[in-house]
Amino acid sequence: MMKSKHALKKLTPYQQGKQTEEVKREYGLDRIIKLASNENPFGYSDQVKNSLSLDHGLNTYPDGHTSELRNALAKKLNVEEDQIIFGGGSDELIQIISRAFLYPGVNTVMAAPTFPQYKHNATIEGATIKEIPTLDGYHDLKGMLQAIDENTSVVWLCTPNNPTGSLIPKEELYDFMNKCPKHVLVVLDEAYFEYVETEFDSKIIEHFSDFPNLISLRTFSKAYGLAGLRIGYGIANKELIAKLEVARGPFNTSSLAQKAALIALSDDEFIEETVQRNKAIRENLQQFLKDLGWHSYDSQTNFILITTPIDGEEMFNYLLERGYIVRPVKVLEDSNKIRVTIGSEEEMDIFKDLLQHLHSSVSKEIKS
Repeated sequence: MMKSKHALKKLTPYQQGKQTEEVKREYGLDRIIKLASNENPFGYSDQVKNSLSLDHGLNTYPDGHTSELRNALAKKLNVEEDQIIFGGGSDELIQIISRAFLYPGVNTVMAAPTFPQYKHNATIEGATIKEIPTLDGYHDLKGMLQAIDENTSVVWLCTPNNPTGSLIPKEELYDFMNKCPKHVLVVLDEAYFEYVETEFDSKIIEHFSDFPNLISLRTFSKAYGLAGLRIGYGIANKELIAKLEVARGPFNTSSLAQKAALIALSDDEFIEETVQRNKAIRENLQQFLKDLGWHSYDSQTNFILITTPIDGEEMFNYLLERGYIVRPVKVLEDSNKIRVTIGSEEEMDIFKDLLQHLHSSVSKEIKS
């Protein structure tokens, strides 16, 4: 029998959320609203739709250096071109970082709950994992600092955090970076960066010279609406990027993805409209939940983590049967949670009606 890494026996493949056609067939529904994967319900830039075609030399390998997009992104972010690395979404960058810096004998520190791919890849590489519980959805940075020792190789900070939506305050982030030992790589996962209100932007990428052990990860999958093309990037000092480039596979982002991202990057108007609509709809839902007496976590993203009056799996099935796909989430020992992507105004109006109906039913049961 072929032998693989022992760690693979501890893991299962990534389980994607239920797909719309699958749910339609299973429940005999005509319309499905998917609020499980934090995709952009407003689509993507019209400039991409109008400019992109399949006539991009698909018979030849893509530019392995991602030159055009690299140049445009460096100018937009005011960094050097050799401070950027590209990947198939930020997921591949997490894999590259783990491949380069994690191995048996070292440990890695992360929040709990947080994006599961940190733990998944660390397990594959044989590193010891230290999980520090969040405090009402926020990273316990003091606890994470205390968990760091001489064998710590990587610390993962997800801000805003997935699945809680909570942002690390900029003062606390800088304090953490100043106190974190320089032998530890700090990965700042900013997949939802575009949704963060300007006043809360840490502007951390302006200080890479102060923090040579820091890398920021971002993506075109969320606000830019290009999840189907899989392209993301990391920003760090050039010495760190050079190390990661060795672990990156050749031609790892497609020609089509590079072109779409380049066009999307120039459409600031689309991003502004997306962010403003998302904020208005999110705040409306948060107020609705507050009026119901339901708890929701602070969010600077295009999703909300909601505490429900019934088990999260029950809530998932209740909504699924009515055409809405969400994510049940377990926070520490509490399973009464669902993560809900912010949909369009119309989608969220129907969603609120479903929650109101459930709330009324549960309230009647309690009174009886």
